[in-house]
Amino acid sequence: MALQQGSFTLDTLAAGWLGFPFAYLVGMFCDWFVASKIAKGVAFRFLVKPQDSTLKKALYISCGMVVVMVILMSLYGSCEGAFHTGNWGAVPMNWLVNIPRNFIMALPLQLLIAGPLVRRVFRAAFPEGKVLA
Repeated sequence: MALQQGSFTLDTLAAGWLGFPFAYLVGMFCDWFVASKIAKGVAFRFLVKPQDSTLKKALYISCGMVVVMVILMSLYGSCEGAFHTGNWGAVPMNWLVNIPRNFIMALPLQLLIAGPLVRRVFRAAFPEGKVLA
């Protein structure tokens, strides 16, 4: 929001905070129904084999999901910006500008912080060999 509006103000913060719930729902929908299917499909078809390590599979799927989600959510952000400004002609250029900006932030965040943290919490909650299906 601050990059699109050109400054970081209380209005920018409020607009981002108020837009967050809908953006979260859109993001979850895209993650669940689009990104995960594409990332897993590409990973298991071209990049990993069933006998590869769990970490390798997780890293390839995570990277694939970051790529797809960055593309989709950058489009969402560009459309949301156009909704507020009324400048729909700027959507394609804003989308293309936002993709590398978001990718630079999302990939390291996923690989270095979010992914390892979620795997650690999941393993603590569901120890390997202790949960029966």
